[in-house]
Amino acid sequence: MDSESQLLDLRTDGERGSSNTHPDEPEHQQETLLGASPGFSASCLTTAELQQHWRAVKQEIRCIKLLFEIPSARTIEQASSRYVVYQIVVIRSGSYDRERVAIERRYSDFFHLHQQLLQDFSEELEEVMLPRKKLVGNFSEENIAERRVALCDYLTQLYTRRYIRRTPAFIAFFTHPELKTAYDLLRGGRFSQALEVLEKALVLQRKLSTHDQALLVPTLCALVVCQRDLGDIHDAFQTGHMALPAVRRYGLTRYRAPLLEAMVDLGYKLEHPVAQLQEELIKVQNSPHGPVSLVSLKELVVQEFT
Repeated sequence: MDSESQLLDLRTDGERGSSNTHPDEPEHQQETLLGASPGFSASCLTTAELQQHWRAVKQEIRCIKLLFEIPSARTIEQASSRYVVYQIVVIRSGSYDRERVAIERRYSDFFHLHQQLLQDFSEELEEVMLPRKKLVGNFSEENIAERRVALCDYLTQLYTRRYIRRTPAFIAFFTHPELKTAYDLLRGGRFSQALEVLEKALVLQRKLSTHDQALLVPTLCALVVCQRDLGDIHDAFQTGHMALPAVRRYGLTRYRAPLLEAMVDLGYKLEHPVAQLQEELIKVQNSPHGPVSLVSLKELVVQEFT
């Protein structure tokens, strides 16, 4: 599907309901059941993975709703600049959210997001206003407090529009800076620090990308690399098992052979049975559908965000 068709599909999707369509409405439940996942194919899954998939679908029908908080802000003063960063927390409602992580963004990050969205959704965003900067008093406690509330409301308004919350720009606003930092650390061999940032980004991706689990695969693979290089063989093997079903389900051929190869190696070290993984790896390597990536999982991961 070309980009114009995708954009039309997003807009049509938004026009079928009100502009404030929320994931806890019946329309979302029907979409989750009938639409399943883009690129989903039951034939490529084992029985256990198929059961896991439908458990995940049923979990989504429980109406996961996200809330946004901006509980604090701080002013940063540098030699040639002064600016405010706002702490953002994304919360999964409906039950106690144990995975709360905080990120920080400047006003310029919000502005950049808004400009990106306006390129494709100018008409749809006519009623969504980004708080403007003031000519004076931008650093006063009163103005910062007012802007915290206004920016939080802005994120909420964006999220209530399904065609917005599923855009790469909206998801990247919450995850891209952390992912770039993590991959820079990984390329520099600072695996412990990279692991910490990747785990934080993964929490956000899981909350924001329930419609497309394929978006988690690169981060999960990067976690495998970090955990393996830190000697956490068991954790690396478990993380690989989390990534593998999505790699199969969405046909992510770029990751399949490198991930399977890493899983076989980790399984040998743990003395786990790996015959099925080996058989799958051989089948992928001998696939008649085209060349298979010959790079290792680590080589593949370090190419991200370059």
